[in-house]
Amino acid sequence: MDTSDPEITFDDNGVCNHCRKFRTVLKNRWLPTKEGKGRLDKLILEIKSHGKNHNYDCVIGLSGGIDSSYLAYILRREYPELRILAIHIDGGWNSELAVKNIENIVKILDIDLYTHVIHWEEMKDLQLAYFKSQLANQDVPQDHAFFATLYKVTDAHRIKYFMSGGNLATESILPSSWGYNAMDATQLLAVHKRFGKIKLKEYTTVSLFKKKIYYPYIKRFRIITPLDLWPYNKDEAKQIVSKYLNWRDYGGKHYESRFTKFFQAYWLPTKFGFDKRRAHLSSLIISGQFSRDQALDELHKPLYSEIDLNNDKEFLAKKMGLGIAEFDTIMSKKNKTFRDYPSEYILEERLKTVASILKRFSKYGRRILRRLRSVRSKATVQRL
Repeated sequence: MDTSDPEITFDDNGVCNHCRKFRTVLKNRWLPTKEGKGRLDKLILEIKSHGKNHNYDCVIGLSGGIDSSYLAYILRREYPELRILAIHIDGGWNSELAVKNIENIVKILDIDLYTHVIHWEEMKDLQLAYFKSQLANQDVPQDHAFFATLYKVTDAHRIKYFMSGGNLATESILPSSWGYNAMDATQLLAVHKRFGKIKLKEYTTVSLFKKKIYYPYIKRFRIITPLDLWPYNKDEAKQIVSKYLNWRDYGGKHYESRFTKFFQAYWLPTKFGFDKRRAHLSSLIISGQFSRDQALDELHKPLYSEIDLNNDKEFLAKKMGLGIAEFDTIMSKKNKTFRDYPSEYILEERLKTVASILKRFSKYGRRILRRLRSVRSKATVQRL
């Protein structure tokens, strides 16, 4: 990592805040050990117990990328009795390779698949609106639709648990300054209102209330990251799924989407100076899967070949209804941040503060209850 993250800080030993956070906070959640496997076993028992009267025990999001593909493989191999519903969101940008990977995975592992195809004209209009917004995170339209649909489907099937391929072994570092929260429906709709041309009648969004209160506290929906409780090595995982699931590599993290490839390999580094490889490789260094020298060598490799870049630019421009000249003009305009548009940021920060206070009071209340129980127990012993 370097100062392309404007919020990065270094201590006297040259260690950055991302590494310090991993060592002091995140590492407590990363248990690629027997203890982690024991925790996962207990979670699976809990999941199966809750799902016994339903059609499925849990859902997984399946993009065709390495993380979700390996997660599906591990869950089926280690817990064959687990009834899994895979959910895939087709936002119109899937590569043919991604589609084939998904087909192979669900067929070989015998997993039911629910595919939601986003209305393309609405998706195109929203994607173009974000393109014109000049915001860094151009994956918001796809990411928001994925989670909004995920919540909706799991609620309809009365499923409580979502098994996510997200993991600290490969994703512990990701600067918040490189991209704003994709789940901010207020900002998404504000961007579309300003730059969009058609109404979003079918595109699914999730409100702040549902995201922060309804699903986690009323529906008791839980997101679990099994790969944090498993010795997940990315290169080994690729070899395994290639061998057993006929999986094929895309050549980059999240490159299963042609739009995401362009966004990460061209939009971010060219317009904003953000090379997400720095974060991805730094995460692999921290988890012991890569050396720093290897990572620096990797960063010297070009993000795009000139031929692939031109092909993808032509493909994206045509798919969004733009000419190449208009496409390049939009690319050249002044960058914006999430603060330039309406958002839920301030409200979310206030909710975090309230939640923190309630959590402290909750811990304090539990300590009082334990002391009261202890006093009652001693009084009972004395009477006896």
